[in-house]
Amino acid sequence: MALEDSAFTSRPESLSLPVVEKGKGPVEEATEVTASTGVFDVSEDLGHVVTTDTAQPGVNRSWKSKLAERQANAASEEYVKKLPRVVEKERGRFGWAKRRKTQRYVEKNGRCNVSHGNMRETYRYLTDIFTTLVDLNWRCSLFVFVMAYAITWLFFGAIWYLIAYLRGDLDHLEDETWTPCVNNVNGFISAFLFSIETETTIGYGHRVITDQCPVGTMLLLLQAILGSMVNAFMVGCMFVKISQPNKRAETLVFSKNAVISLRDDRLCLMFRVGDLRSSHIVGANMRAKLIKSKQTQEGEFIPLDQTDISVGFETGDDRLFLVSPLVISHEIDCRSPFWDMSQGQLEKDDFEMVVILEGMVEATGMTCQARSSYLADEVQWGHRFSPMMSLAEGFFDIDYGAFHQTFEVDTPSCSAHELSLAAARLEAHLYWSISSKLDEEKWEGSSLTNQSGKQLDNGKGGVVGPVSFIVGEITGIEEQSGPGELNGSVTTDQSESEA
Repeated sequence: MALEDSAFTSRPESLSLPVVEKGKGPVEEATEVTASTGVFDVSEDLGHVVTTDTAQPGVNRSWKSKLAERQANAASEEYVKKLPRVVEKERGRFGWAKRRKTQRYVEKNGRCNVSHGNMRETYRYLTDIFTTLVDLNWRCSLFVFVMAYAITWLFFGAIWYLIAYLRGDLDHLEDETWTPCVNNVNGFISAFLFSIETETTIGYGHRVITDQCPVGTMLLLLQAILGSMVNAFMVGCMFVKISQPNKRAETLVFSKNAVISLRDDRLCLMFRVGDLRSSHIVGANMRAKLIKSKQTQEGEFIPLDQTDISVGFETGDDRLFLVSPLVISHEIDCRSPFWDMSQGQLEKDDFEMVVILEGMVEATGMTCQARSSYLADEVQWGHRFSPMMSLAEGFFDIDYGAFHQTFEVDTPSCSAHELSLAAARLEAHLYWSISSKLDEEKWEGSSLTNQSGKQLDNGKGGVVGPVSFIVGEITGIEEQSGPGELNGSVTTDQSESEA
């Protein structure tokens, strides 16, 4: 190699590689310098060494340096030719760059990825304390449940002990003539146990309030009322939390991917939904939303804009009888947000489709909602769902093993808009081609009539020339003048047949 014979014999091989600057067409080459001194700029990001020639313009170079420069240029040209191949490996099927990872707005299990921060009006949660307690997780709910009873028992136990202490019942424990407020209350533990017996209405009979303590009587009534309220509130919270239909949504499943294929010669976006339980969802209703950021004509940026996707609202197909798995179809028409989306645009587009299934649980009568979402890379173009229903002896068998399976079908890669334009052009071509054939047959028939040489007499010595006509219309007649008077009459199809 000529580079090895140069002055810099210890230069690594990477010096001969060109440096391609990002976003620029020309390639900066590492040239060889023999007599002149060179400054080497090492770039860690590009991984190459760039040589800056500092020779004076008037200095003559040797033939070795010129030969080395030519070889370096040839090597750089070969390297540049290989660059597009390397880039193509990092690109998608249609040549566009791969899509970066998108943050989901709604997870596949229905959880919304939204975090509410910097909320200063937290007192609003206390105004709806019942819903706040129901929305808590189970650990916090059990903690609140236990503490609600423990605090009320301790609070009223302390009051019962304070009454016994202030009345002097603790000082006359051995005095049989003394009538205490509560019998057999000799300390805080016994007062606490009496508070539990009173609030839970256990009534063991060993500790009992006497009629010599009106303050104790009022406290007994107050604790009974507040205890009933605490029982109703906490038991109600636990009952609602246990019977929440959130877990019912776990048995409502959506397909992992959505597909786009032809249905009745129209592009449709489809996904599958099913119910794993034998108890059905009453009044099931399906909705779909397109989540995509957009910018208005006035320059306003709207993040995560929501657009309705029709799944049969006009025809009633959105109301489901969800006994077996169903394929929900969205016809891509001129009102669809996917009207101008082709297969190539789908690979580089960035959107999220949220699907929502709502209905009433048959067992409890409570409304249930199941959610899922599909990103752009989870929509398969040119696929169709595999069938999963078969007829068994006396019933229909559903194979949920094929619930998420799809297979490829022949589907045009153009958008629905382009497909409709192509269909319109084809229809117009067929229409005009059929019309032209009919016209050719008509004119051929009229020419045969002209060649027959038949002429009609007008009754006054004039001779009527050949008749040209069109079905359903009245045409003029070419007349040849004779010795007689021209009649100037008009002949129709019927008059010609009679003649």
